[in-house]
Amino acid sequence: MNPKPSSPSFNAGYGAVFTHEGTHELDAAIMDGATLRAGAVACVSRVRRPLRAARAVMERSEHVLLVAAGAEAFAQACGLELVDPAFFSTDARRTQLQHALSTDKSMMDHDGAALVFRASNTLAAPLLESSKLGTVGAVALDRHGNLAAATSTGGMTNKRCGRVGDSPLIGAGTYADNRTAAISCTGTGEVFIRGVVAYDICARMAYGGQTLDVAAHEVVMKTLAALGGRGGLIAVDAQGHLSFPFNTEGMYRGHARLGEAPQTAIFAEGRARIK
Repeated sequence: MNPKPSSPSFNAGYGAVFTHEGTHELDAAIMDGATLRAGAVACVSRVRRPLRAARAVMERSEHVLLVAAGAEAFAQACGLELVDPAFFSTDARRTQLQHALSTDKSMMDHDGAALVFRASNTLAAPLLESSKLGTVGAVALDRHGNLAAATSTGGMTNKRCGRVGDSPLIGAGTYADNRTAAISCTGTGEVFIRGVVAYDICARMAYGGQTLDVAAHEVVMKTLAALGGRGGLIAVDAQGHLSFPFNTEGMYRGHARLGEAPQTAIFAEGRARIK
């Protein structure tokens, strides 16, 4: 019996985008800022919860990154749940793939989704789908001052099989260091890789003395934009300051602190640092 699917609202796990061949290849990474230990998986198609596999790589192996069949075999050996690859499929994502195939282009989630959901919904979405980012990311600071970051994604619609984006690459789309910050990115993966975006922000803080907000905004609004990259990130530093820069119309995001009500935002009005 197949397990009950989770929400397909974002491009990770159930509801992930299709490759050019009509398959799914999922990526995920996690990093512990206290020890700089990290784990990641890429191009998996049967692991129901890729982030759990990434954590297993970090905690139960001597490696950082495992891919494809090897990553799936490791996950199975660790007792993690495997599913039929069709588990991740949705009709909306299949329609998105068909349009991408007709144009012979790869699409980020927020570009292709517009072609699916606008036609079927009579009410406007909170954020235009052409500017929505679908990667799922999380950053955290605990009461002991330890930082952590995690990122999970299905990649780009119509991507070539075997393509790996920034999400599972430590330093590009995911990074955490107790001395500086925890960061999770979303957007044009190839450009985030070229800019080593997550690590660049931490390096600016460590070696240049920049605050998290200044470093994050300079990288996203200047460095990333200069390379033609679109996207954003979520970040928290060792003092608990937050930063959510993005150079698209908006980015779904939220944060919670002990003893305070959770807060969420979509558009740029909420991009300033929240204390």
